[in-house]
Amino acid sequence: MNALNRDNFAEAVAKAQQLADQFSTTAALRDKQGGTPKVERDLIRDSGLLSLSIPKAYAGQGADWQTIFKTVQLIARADSSLAHVYAFHHLLIATVQLFAQPAQYAPWLQQTAQAQLFWGNSLNPRDTRVRVEQVTENEYIFHGDKSFSSGSMDSDLLLCSGYTVEGKLLIAVIPSQREGISFLGDWDNMGQRQTDSGTSHFQQVKVQHSELLLNPGPLSTPYSSLRPLLAQLIFVHLFLGVAEGAFQIAQSAVQQQLAWSTSLAEQAVDDPYIQKHFAEFYVQLQSVRLLTTQAVEQFNAAWQQGEQLSATQRGEVSVAIATAKIAATNTSLLITQNVFQVMGARATTAQLNLDRLWRNVRTQTLHDPIDYKYQELGQWLLTGTVPEPSFYA
Repeated sequence: MNALNRDNFAEAVAKAQQLADQFSTTAALRDKQGGTPKVERDLIRDSGLLSLSIPKAYAGQGADWQTIFKTVQLIARADSSLAHVYAFHHLLIATVQLFAQPAQYAPWLQQTAQAQLFWGNSLNPRDTRVRVEQVTENEYIFHGDKSFSSGSMDSDLLLCSGYTVEGKLLIAVIPSQREGISFLGDWDNMGQRQTDSGTSHFQQVKVQHSELLLNPGPLSTPYSSLRPLLAQLIFVHLFLGVAEGAFQIAQSAVQQQLAWSTSLAEQAVDDPYIQKHFAEFYVQLQSVRLLTTQAVEQFNAAWQQGEQLSATQRGEVSVAIATAKIAATNTSLLITQNVFQVMGARATTAQLNLDRLWRNVRTQTLHDPIDYKYQELGQWLLTGTVPEPSFYA
């Protein structure tokens, strides 16, 4: 493992940029291929970045969220699928810290840091098909299918969930290769094609009581309810990163192009209509960057509060993140669609595969309807009521 200096987070950002440079050379082709990006995931393992969010007390690097999000954003500029599974790895590490106690999660975090283990997601509480049966005092059986299991294939540890017959949600951390677990590889959606976000199948999988996240469990306190806000901030950085990547591609291309034949300018960079488009892109990006910075600062402060975090403080963070999420969604869709307007017909070649940028953000922005973020923000503006915690807000 090419370990990082734990006190030098600038090195982590530089490593993320190095990975992004490598991923960008094959992103267009890999998008067409789909499937598991095994080589690239191993490069992330070798980078040392998987221990970035693990506290130093558990052999990790203890980076702040500003640093972690920056690495996600940089990778997303090149490949949002890889940024997605990498970011979810850190989301899952945060999840166990929010839903469990140190005595339980310490071994998982230590093993992750020491062996650069990759975490996969099979949580998705909206999918209730995984049923849980308690067979002894200390053993449970998970059985059924779970959709949207991002990053589960080629993972080492798996965060999974199921429902008891009484309707109680149980969340567990188990080895991804435990007997009875299989990944169907059926993710064939139009975007985020290398996130392996298909179905996980649990065939009478044994889960120990010690592997269940019960104390305090999900959404039981304002602090544990930071988990969905962290997920939303990940999406913000994915969208921002893709938009920045699209902007950079278009900017580089236009700087080398001739203007359209009817333009009064000779070079595309001197065409007033193209200049207008780029100015609009820039203003939108700058707006998202500023809103995102503000949201991250508020989230980081809330994270540092720990169990002292109040419901009101948590609600204020959710408003800031909803604001950034709306801006990032609209900006990423705008720029990834309109880069073709400034680059012209040559941008539509199969070799460039630039439509993947729009397909990726269009797919990921549908994770939860943006209309509800508008509603939450509007309700807060008119009534002062902050959003209630849920798995999506």
